[in-house]
Amino acid sequence: MKKYLPLSIIIVISFLSLSVDAQIDSSLLKTSERKDTVNRPMTMDAIYNRPFLNIGKSPVSIGGYIEADWQYMATSGITVGNQFQFRRFSLFVASTISKRIKFLGEIEYENDPTGEAGEASTGAQFTVEYAAVNIELHPLLNLSGGMILNPIGAFNQNHDGPKWEFTDRPIAMSQMLPDTWNNAGFGVFGKQYFKHWMFGYEFYLTGGFNDSIIDNSLGKTFLPSAKSNPNRFTSSASGEPLYTGKISLSHDKIGELGLSFMSNVYNTWRIEGAPIDNKRNLFVFDVDYNTTVHKTHTSITTEWAWIFVKLPPDYSPEFGNKQFGGFIDVVQPFYRGKVLDWNHATFNFAIRAEYVDWNVGNFTSTGTKMYNQLWSIMPAISFRPTPLTVLRFNYRYQNQKDIVGNTIGATIGTTAGFSFGLSTYF
Repeated sequence: MKKYLPLSIIIVISFLSLSVDAQIDSSLLKTSERKDTVNRPMTMDAIYNRPFLNIGKSPVSIGGYIEADWQYMATSGITVGNQFQFRRFSLFVASTISKRIKFLGEIEYENDPTGEAGEASTGAQFTVEYAAVNIELHPLLNLSGGMILNPIGAFNQNHDGPKWEFTDRPIAMSQMLPDTWNNAGFGVFGKQYFKHWMFGYEFYLTGGFNDSIIDNSLGKTFLPSAKSNPNRFTSSASGEPLYTGKISLSHDKIGELGLSFMSNVYNTWRIEGAPIDNKRNLFVFDVDYNTTVHKTHTSITTEWAWIFVKLPPDYSPEFGNKQFGGFIDVVQPFYRGKVLDWNHATFNFAIRAEYVDWNVGNFTSTGTKMYNQLWSIMPAISFRPTPLTVLRFNYRYQNQKDIVGNTIGATIGTTAGFSFGLSTYF
């Protein structure tokens, strides 16, 4: 569960904030004057590389984005009609404290019914999403501490609405992995480049998951349920750290490949020093890749994750010990030029393919396949009057099965419908 912020804190932070990259053309963004440890951005820079506004000669910069949508969806022929959603409003805060010491913070209003299903969805709230201090020692060795976004995959760090041609966040990255997965902790990161190549790494020790990933009202293994824990920023269920690491390799013409992992003892295995249970681990491995075909300006972004969870021996098959899912986005501009007073407007065709399997494997009693899986195709048309603003029209066709393969029900079966959204940095 996320914590509410007092109105006074929200007002103070709204007078402060910073600068992002991804599917938008970062060369057209107004970037900050800060001196990074490298010259070219990578996915790990997304939290810092955002459009912002300087406040006179103040060392503080501000920025943010909003996201609003309309949807009309039906599942198994049942619809709730037109739905108008104001999903997010974020404010960024950046400050150069001194040479080599910088602060970045982000607060967010969020009310996204698609992003954190089940127990992880706690309604409309203002939350602190990120608040960390970086100390630059060397391009290959920098320290970071505070509330950080764990560098698992690419989407968790690079999730701002204005960057994407789709109204919904990827299902695997928001309903299998917990999106905007943030924790209190400390870590190191660094980058090095040589001609067209760049290498980056990140490693963090933070708070982590808890028993709710298998002890929840959904009756299945569900990592996003850990976000509902009101104490996760101050205490750890297992008393042991969550290890998160990532290495990235980038080339100007080939693209960027990222390999990352998370590992944690998630259960409460001792109380007041006395063991009450065996330690149970989870492990996540993630592969992400993005590139742009320069000849056609085609953008390709993909990410896939594997989750392994050690379960108690008496748990039913509905609780999966293996999960797998991901997505691939292809974005093709079909017009780039002047529209009205916008000199760099772009119209795009886009398509997203998604797949998630929350129960990989077979029933041990019968040997038959377990399902509890979903696939989705989402074509889209988007218009960007500037790289900072996107209007997007999507159509979703989705098929979901329960654990035994049924496709008829209130929450499973075939889902189809349209959505329209607006998102912009400011």
